[in-house]
Amino acid sequence: MNTIHRFALGAVAATLLLGLGACSGMSRQDRSTAIGAGAGAVGGAILTGGSTAGTVGGAVVGGIIGHEVNKRK
Repeated sequence: MNTIHRFALGAVAATLLLGLGACSGMSRQDRSTAIGAGAGAVGGAILTGGSTAGTVGGAVVGGIIGHEVNKRK
């Protein structure tokens, strides 16, 4: 494995661990919003072939859906 791949793998692992730790103090609704935004960004990127507008649009729509799904009644 060359240096660039090793660095990329370490960066992904560090980002994953930091991301999971950042959710520890969030409310249930905040977590749903963040998960929805992440899933929407991935979905938007896949559907639009990786365009920036599709990724950002998917994140916005996913965040709104995640926020509304777990709204307190």
